[in-house]
Amino acid sequence: MSPGSEGPYRAQPDSVPWVAGGTVVVLVAALGGVGVYAFGSALAAVHPLLAVAVNVVAAVGVAPTAWRWRFTPVVRWVLAGAAAGVVLGWVAVLVDQLVG
Repeated sequence: MSPGSEGPYRAQPDSVPWVAGGTVVVLVAALGGVGVYAFGSALAAVHPLLAVAVNVVAAVGVAPTAWRWRFTPVVRWVLAGAAAGVVLGWVAVLVDQLVG
């Protein structure tokens, strides 16, 4: 398509779907955070160092792939949500273990 063409499917190279992407980030962060918290608290019930070790191994294992995919148009939103969910899950497990 040429830049001057009219129609419903005009090329918009600078448009970023912030609302759709933000929705994906929030949903993936919530789902990921709940998963990390549930798994981390179950492992911490066995032994706190086990929870730390498994979470560190998982994060280090996923990091190279996430780093390569960080600029892929759709996947970047999922990765941002997953990263936020992991951090929120870790914080929730830490607070749960310190308070409870």
